[in-house]
This record gives sequence, C-alpha cells and structure tokens, in this order.
Amino acid sequence: MTNTEHSGAKPAMSGFERYLTVWVALCITAGVVLGQLLPAVFQSLGQLQVARVNLPVGLLIWVMIIPMLVKVDFGALREVRNHARGIGVTLFVNWLVKPFSMAFLGWFFIKHVFAPYLPAHELDSYIAGLILLAAAPCTAMVFVWSRLTNGDPLFTLSQVALNDTIMVFAFAPLVGLLLGISAITVPWATLVTSVVLYIVIPVLLAQLWRWQLLARGQACFDATMEKIGPWSIGALLLTLVLLFAFQGEAILKQPLVIALLAVPILIQVLFNSSLAYLLNRLLGEKHSVACPSALIGASNFFELAVAAAIGLFGFESGAALATVVGVLIEVPVMLLVVKVVNASKGWYES
Repeated sequence: MTNTEHSGAKPAMSGFERYLTVWVALCITAGVVLGQLLPAVFQSLGQLQVARVNLPVGLLIWVMIIPMLVKVDFGALREVRNHARGIGVTLFVNWLVKPFSMAFLGWFFIKHVFAPYLPAHELDSYIAGLILLAAAPCTAMVFVWSRLTNGDPLFTLSQVALNDTIMVFAFAPLVGLLLGISAITVPWATLVTSVVLYIVIPVLLAQLWRWQLLARGQACFDATMEKIGPWSIGALLLTLVLLFAFQGEAILKQPLVIALLAVPILIQVLFNSSLAYLLNRLLGEKHSVACPSALIGASNFFELAVAAAIGLFGFESGAALATVVGVLIEVPVMLLVVKVVNASKGWYES
C-alpha cells in the first residue's frame, strides 16, 4: 500500500485526467480522419491476429491494465470485515444490480425506443457492449474519485481488491448469462480466453511486479508508479485511434449513434450511484465510506470492457463502439457525482 493510499489527502485531478473526455474526443476525430486517409494501413493492422486476438491492440491493452493493477494491494482484503455494511452495498450494487439494470436499459432503449434510429444489424452488438461495460467494476479511477470526496482510503482499497478478486471468477459467467438472457450468441471460448488474457494474466504479472518493486523499498515503488501512471491512459487513447479508424465509416454515416448509446449509460451511472449512496445512509455507514461505495457502483473498468468487446466481437463491432462511448462520458458524469456527494454531506450526516 502506498503512502498516498494511507493519507487522507485530497489531491486535485491532474489536468490530463480532468480533460480525459477532450482527449478521447480528439482521438476519435484523429482515428476517423486517419481511417479515411490511410485505409490500407489500418486494414493491415487489423489483420495482425493470432487466435482472433489483434496483436497491436492486445499489447496496448496490457499496457493499459497492468499499471492500474500494480496499485492494487490484495492484502487489503483483510480490511473488508471492518467495513461490512459498505462492502455489502458495494457488492450488491456492482454484481446484483448494475449488470442487470444495464441489460434492461440496453434492451429498453436500444431494442425499442431508439431502434428506428440505429442500424438494425448492430442492435444486439450495442447491447452486448453495454453489458460488458456494466459487468466490469472500476479498478483505477475510483481511487481518484475517492480522494476527491475525502473517501476512506482503506475502504476504497479493500473494495477494489475484493471486486478484482470476484471479477476473475464472475466476469465470464455473468456476461455469458446476460448475453444469453438478451438472446445474443455467447462465444464462450473467446469469452474465457478474454478473461484469461485481460484479467488473470495481467493480475498475476502486476502483482509479481508490485512484489518486486516493494522489495526494493517504498520509495522505489512510488517513483515507479509516478513514472508508469500515464501509460494506461496513453495506451487507451492509442487504442481509441485504432478503433475509430475502423469505425470511422459507420460513424460518419450514423453520427447520432454515439449520443443515443450515451443515454442508457448516463441513466445507469446516476441510478447506481444514487442507490449505493442511499443504501449506505440507510444502513448508518459513515459518509467517507458511502462516497467511494457510490462512486465504484457508478463507474466502470472501461479498459477491460473495451478489450473484451474487441476480442469478442471485433474492432468494427457495435459492441466496441458502445464501450468507447462509456469512456467518452465517464469523466464528466463522475465529476458530477463527486460534486453531488460532496455537496450533500450535511444532509447525509444529519
């Protein structure tokens, strides 16, 4: 555990993090433009595959995920018993409410309300992308949101460690169940492969790296974390350029798609954060626990969702596009949630 995680300090988000939505929008634009200007180059990149895994994207996804997982101290699981009520709310919302509510919202909006405005052959793929997004609880950014609300750092760390442990075993079965309920064909072999490639192996590599760094001292660990911090977002942005180079033609023909996909994601974020926040208050949990519990209930491990969508359905799929819309709106919506829970502290504690 780092010194930052022990402290109650409330550092501001970096400019890069605060304007992540702007960088995502710029990468979307760059990807669309480059895809139109250099189609042969991106077609060649798209063909660099082994067992349906695109090698450039696979490498970028590991660079995305591993630095985040190095920060996670699974030893924090022993803190779970000290925050039983908050942890119970987190698990209830993350695993029993959020994925199922998103499956319902996807079915309601994509299959019915917005169906006339979306390409008919992509409807199931869009729903699959939304399900993948909701089935992956946030791992890294929740530390930022927690600090911005003066959240309990030990609780935040313990709920992330517990969620990541559950995700290793529950992500594939949960996604398979919800895709089946939504009448979407479940590519089980590819799904299990994605879990191994993008959860199991990165967790093992990250924890091995973490152990080696800490063996050399806390200062070495902190310096390395500061150095590799930008890797995750940088790799994500490069992945978005590749993704939108392939998606560009569809986006130019259907610019309304992104706005329509954002609607169920926005509703899901606001619903689940409110539910977790109110349940913690009802159970008498303190505000510094309720905040990170609500925030992890609202945010997603979008890096994993993007990776799984590409692995399962391909670069040019509606599923991949849906997960990227989650990236696009994550920061501004979560900053809104942070503002609300901070402003309502007096009401919460009354």
